[in-house]
Amino acid sequence: MTSHDRPTTDAEGPHRTAAAADPAPGPGADGRQVTEAALFEAFGGVRGMVETVVPGLLFVAIFTVNKDLHVSAIAALAVSLVLTAVRLIRKDTVKHAFSGVFGVAFGVVFAMMTGNAKDFYLPGMLYTLGLAVAYLVTTLAGVPLIGLILGPVFKENLSWRTRNPGRKKAYAKASLAWGLILLAKCAILFPLYWWADTTQLGWVLIALKIPPFLLAVYLTWVFLVKAPPPIDVFAEMEAKEKAEEQAQERRRIEREALDRVTDDLYGDVVAEAAAERPQGPRHRR
Repeated sequence: MTSHDRPTTDAEGPHRTAAAADPAPGPGADGRQVTEAALFEAFGGVRGMVETVVPGLLFVAIFTVNKDLHVSAIAALAVSLVLTAVRLIRKDTVKHAFSGVFGVAFGVVFAMMTGNAKDFYLPGMLYTLGLAVAYLVTTLAGVPLIGLILGPVFKENLSWRTRNPGRKKAYAKASLAWGLILLAKCAILFPLYWWADTTQLGWVLIALKIPPFLLAVYLTWVFLVKAPPPIDVFAEMEAKEKAEEQAQERRRIEREALDRVTDDLYGDVVAEAAAERPQGPRHRR
């Protein structure tokens, strides 16, 4: 790793902590595995993608057959709730399942209120548009959204903003990629919302669920495996706490040693004073 690849940290130098001296794995086999695991955790992996696709797929499949908005919406919501219940029973992470439930629920409510089956997809489309704008705006503001999402997963929190410029650049590239990919997706879906019927919009939306997502995740992986390794701020905090505990223990031992020396000196002084004290006249019998 060249000097340009090394993270710029305040811990550099003779007094740096053990955590800063041994950062998390960077480029290489270990770095790729760490990055893959973090992305898998952050975005839900294969199971998360399935839970995202199945409710919408069920909705459009049923609506294509019978054109019944109520049956299609209830079926989509029911399968989303079942997927969440399975995660709860297995005590798995439920954040992706819950986000799916809320997304489907908003779509169902919106479609029921308007009576237009296409509105089942509208909340998700608006969310995608808002997310695309958020990726682009936060990147321009110097706080790329993908860094805010992945920072805690990599145990680096926001250290990449000021201490790891190479990693901040990678997060900026990844956020731009996410924003542009999602904008391209919206550019396809919103015209279809106005011009296509419900089944056409639904099948195109299902077709565009996974490929853009996989492309964005892949580009994020490419940018991050080439970036400097994350600074494990949790390990730094643990090392700092351990150093403080050791320092307190040393101070306690020094105080105890000083107290023993003081007690010994005080005892010697008292003994010498007693020895030098003049004896009074003895009383004769």
